[in-house]
Amino acid sequence: MAGPSLVHRIRVEAHAVWLASRDPRTPLRAKLVGLLIAAYALSPIDLIPDFIPILGLLDEAVLIPAGVWLFERLVAPTQMAEHRAVAERASRRPKSIVGALLVIAVWIASGWFIWSIARMWWD
Repeated sequence: MAGPSLVHRIRVEAHAVWLASRDPRTPLRAKLVGLLIAAYALSPIDLIPDFIPILGLLDEAVLIPAGVWLFERLVAPTQMAEHRAVAERASRRPKSIVGALLVIAVWIASGWFIWSIARMWWD
């Protein structure tokens, strides 16, 4: 059986960096680097947009692991291992179907609202 996918590893590492950045034991310089990495990983805004073939996804596959590597150099290994374990456990939690349906319902309602405003405006 193959190991975890690259997407899973990046998600877990970004979550571990976020957790470690909020830890009071983390030095200030590491906190700043960690917050930048977590913000980039979670942000919908990319350096290279994802719709550009190959390069759009390659920036996350290179920049986030490079940032995690730098962050790990600034934080104690035991502390990072602790946060990595917490992030791994969090990734294995069951997903909420009700929550997903709620988000989909909000998107549908927003789309319907925007559509009806647009129709009213153009008529």
